[in-house]
Amino acid sequence: MRTDSSPGTLPAREHLPAGDAGTPVLDVVIPVYNEEKDLQPCVRRLHEHLTRTFPYAFRLTIADNASTDTTPLVAARLEAEIPEVRSVRLEQKGRGRALRTVWSASDAPVLAYMDVDLSTDLNALLPLVAPLISGHSDLAIGSRLARTSRVVRGPKREFISRAYNLILRGSLQARFSDAQCGFKAIRRDVAQVLLPLVEDTGWFFDTEMLVLAERAGLRIHEVPVDWVDDPDSTVHIVKTATDDLKGVWRVGKALTTGSLPLDRLTRPFGDDPRDRELTDVPRGLARQLVGFCVVGVLSTLFYLLLYSLFRQFCGSQLANALALLVSAVANTAANRRLTFGVRGRGGAVRHQAQGLVVFGIGLVLTSGSLAALNAATDSPAHSTELAVLIAANLAATVLRFLLFRAWVFPERREPVPSPVAAPAPRTTAPYAPAPRTTVPYAPLPQRPVAPPQPYQTTQFRAGEAADGNWSGVTDATMRLQPVRPHDTDPGDAR
Repeated sequence: MRTDSSPGTLPAREHLPAGDAGTPVLDVVIPVYNEEKDLQPCVRRLHEHLTRTFPYAFRLTIADNASTDTTPLVAARLEAEIPEVRSVRLEQKGRGRALRTVWSASDAPVLAYMDVDLSTDLNALLPLVAPLISGHSDLAIGSRLARTSRVVRGPKREFISRAYNLILRGSLQARFSDAQCGFKAIRRDVAQVLLPLVEDTGWFFDTEMLVLAERAGLRIHEVPVDWVDDPDSTVHIVKTATDDLKGVWRVGKALTTGSLPLDRLTRPFGDDPRDRELTDVPRGLARQLVGFCVVGVLSTLFYLLLYSLFRQFCGSQLANALALLVSAVANTAANRRLTFGVRGRGGAVRHQAQGLVVFGIGLVLTSGSLAALNAATDSPAHSTELAVLIAANLAATVLRFLLFRAWVFPERREPVPSPVAAPAPRTTAPYAPAPRTTVPYAPLPQRPVAPPQPYQTTQFRAGEAADGNWSGVTDATMRLQPVRPHDTDPGDAR
């Protein structure tokens, strides 16, 4: 994973530009499987809410995951009655497959989805998509585990949800709070690059998408939600949990081996002058501190072991000097390679000599502490000697790191090449940004007052949908095939 600020495939985030008045800004996908009873009230309630509260053009897309009841008929009837509704039919199950297929074919700049039971309060929808419209964030999720969220559900689901998120934090170092809430949104430019990297086609799709986005450095906005559990949910908890654990293992293995091209998802900084690189700011300090602490802990344990060994044959002062000398040589060699990244034999002798000077400072501190202890009591206990030495080593640690960083292993600066020709006299401030012409943003397209024409859908394959081939009108419900060639598992349980 790249950690620099060089541009990747994605451009810098910007506020969504104004488009045609009839182009929807938001496309809300509702994946369904055998939801003939709940589909109509869900769609009508959601449409009424967006018509009343959402200030931009929108679309509702029903993604039917191979339903075997009358769900396709209900979806077709809603599409015919409500202009902002369209339906998509897939011949294979899997929520992840449905979302990837519809999102890949959508022309809306902001893509969202929610569960058909509408467990999440719809008042969180506008706060969910607003950071994506403004360009502040790349993805947005509803969180049932945020401090200010209000959730009504049984203890079993509460335990499973929190245990799952603990697993994600412990195994994949995930920092988002709720991976499973069916209330998420993503910018289309991000989805076009991120979705090809997501392999899961079922319920783990959300988690995999969020983990990859977070590891790539994309910004995820979390919205606290009010959520009421649906007691009639058809989710198979045991199978879903098993599939999720398999997905955690697969993604963790891919992240460990570095097989995922996450550099495709990197974004550059904006063109604010404050984002430019400054020459006098120290780099790598956090990484060096971590490495120095790890080496310090190991060398301290090594020093205490040597001291305890030497103390059986000689006095405390000589045992301390010998243990500190051996551990100092090992400490300098380890910090040279692991903490400050110095390779090869060049300068190794000089570094060890400077390290011995640092060792001398540590010897003065530890020997002085032992002398003070012996002056205070005639025969101190061995445990007391160890405690005093630990305190003295901790006091010397900060000074040792500063000396290593500034004197023994100073940061190597690359020479600045001399210009071939003398530059022209500067007439502007050194860090003044170049003048540019800006065009003020027009407001985003408002939802038309007059009802637009009904959305026409057609029959085509998913690959054609992703390429934007929407020509031809043959059927009221378009039938899509899986986007990915390997998504052919007919037993993918919902």
